[in-house]
Parts: sequence; C-alpha cells; structure tokens
Amino acid sequence: MLQTKMGLCKTPLALICLFGLTLLHLSLAQDTQQDYLKAHNDARAAVGVPALTWDDKVAAYAQDYANKRIGDCSLVHSGGPYGENIAWGSADLSGTAAVKMWVDEKANYDYNSNTCAAGKVCGHYTQVVWRNSVRLGCAKVRCNSGGTFIICNYDPPGNFNGQRPY
Repeated sequence: MLQTKMGLCKTPLALICLFGLTLLHLSLAQDTQQDYLKAHNDARAAVGVPALTWDDKVAAYAQDYANKRIGDCSLVHSGGPYGENIAWGSADLSGTAAVKMWVDEKANYDYNSNTCAAGKVCGHYTQVVWRNSVRLGCAKVRCNSGGTFIICNYDPPGNFNGQRPY
C-alpha cells in the first residue's frame, strides 16, 4: 500500500516538473542564437543579402552592454565599435519579437531614394539587412523594473550615409 501511495504522489510531481520545464523551454524558445539568426536571415534572404553568422565575441559585447542596462532598462546605445539595434519591452519581450519590430520598419524604407518615409524610422531595418554586416551577436536581460532589454550588434557596422543597405 505504501508503494502505491508513493507512486501516486510521484506521478503528479513528475507531471508538474515536466509542465514547468516545457514552459521554461517555450519562454526561451525565441531567444536562442538560432532564433536571432533565423529572424535576421529571413529578412536578409527576402532582399537577396547573404546570411549572418553568430559571433561569440560580438555576442559577449552585447551581453556585457545589456548587463549594464539592467538597472534602468533605458534605450541608450552603447557607442561601441559595432552596428547596433536595441529594443525595450515592458513585459518579457522575446528576441524574435524585437527583430520583428526592426524588420517591420521595411514598410518605411524607400530603396529608390534610400530614405525613410517622412516622420518614420527605418534605420533598424537597414542595419538588419546591411549587406556588409556578416557577424551577429545578441543578448537579452530582464531589468529591475520588470521590463526587457534586447540588443543585437552587427560586425562590421552598417548604415553609412549615402550607401544603400543592399
């Protein structure tokens, strides 16, 4: 009888653990290196630009800077040697959602004039698809405020005046 009770007790606990691990996996599922790369490289493929590769040095730079934003989660650029996109969310913003926000700026970009629509932003998008950028590193932190800070760095940087991204 004791074995039966223990068996009954272990089953729900195992299911709870399995459910918890599944939720953890789902919450991380859009923040892996592969997720960042796929989101970027899908946008690049759409305009015929070669894929980015993940770079641990660039990613370490991104992580170091993201760690500095934990206290206030402010959207302040690092001013470092790489191209850079940053995003903030008041909740748990995923890495792929951040990249989607940047890529959605494509609607604001006019390739023929190489400009953004009046009063619109498109520089995040053009950095994502900048043909000369070949290495990517991204990081995400949860801020003390509960928000999320995400940064992606690009090597070499893009968005040079007078040059088209592709």
